[in-house]
Amino acid sequence: MDITLRQMRYFKALSETRHFGQAAEMCHVSQPALSTQIKEMEARLGAVLVDRRGREVALTPAGWEVLRTARAIEGELARMQESLRWRGGLRGKLRLGVIPTVAPYLLPVALPLLRGRDVRLDLRVREAQTDTLLNDLADGRLDAAVIALPSGATGLVEMPLFEDRFLLAGSAMQLAALKARGLKVAPDSIDPERLLLLDEGHCLADQALAVCGLKREAARVDLGASSLATLCGLVGEGFGLTFLPELAIESEAAGLSLMRFPAPEPFRTVGLVCRDLGAPAGWFEELSAMLSEAGEAVIARAMVRWPRAG
Repeated sequence: MDITLRQMRYFKALSETRHFGQAAEMCHVSQPALSTQIKEMEARLGAVLVDRRGREVALTPAGWEVLRTARAIEGELARMQESLRWRGGLRGKLRLGVIPTVAPYLLPVALPLLRGRDVRLDLRVREAQTDTLLNDLADGRLDAAVIALPSGATGLVEMPLFEDRFLLAGSAMQLAALKARGLKVAPDSIDPERLLLLDEGHCLADQALAVCGLKREAARVDLGASSLATLCGLVGEGFGLTFLPELAIESEAAGLSLMRFPAPEPFRTVGLVCRDLGAPAGWFEELSAMLSEAGEAVIARAMVRWPRAG
């Protein structure tokens, strides 16, 4: 008799929780029922998949092999379901992920556009760092995500939305001292001892380091800011300098002095990604167009006060 999809789902839950009781709770079944299905699965395969001798369940080598296959099968089923679900365009339930350095600034403008297009759209938004969003996309927990491109992941469709340029941000006294030198401040000329970044895991910090030609250990990260708002508050009080994206100027520039870098200005490309389902993705293009419109609108307002050079 063949392995069932239910057994694979139970086994995957067990591999994630490493506990029969927690896996049963995740699958909304009793622990004996889940245990019975796992044993039946092992019998059908003729192999022991889990080591039950410790306090936590451990996968055997055969178990790891079955888990890889189960994840691949689950992924293909999700691809099939998504392809059919989106055949009618951008409608129904949309699960959208957005990175933290974009979400607070883009969503207040983008959500009214999405609602205005179709008030029946059931939009679920998750704010998380890039790695988490990519994992959720791969596992089918998200339909699309707004991140900085390129993603570096395979099996995705990527659509650039807008360019988000970086400005140098600091206290009035700090930037006045830089301007007094009469020199144009290039990103790679910034003293790493004065540079403050977000906690590790935020792609904005990695992008700032890249344009400065620095490694993370060279920058000051001892204050451990986990949000752009917190980071800007620290910088405004004179604790250092940082990079502020145009997208955040309207919300975060109060109390800060800003300076544009000389051309070519450093920037990040904000884009939309989804899994490559191997079929026309009209809904993805619709969503990209609205998010692009929203992002360009936010940046246009920022440029009124801080025009781009040239």
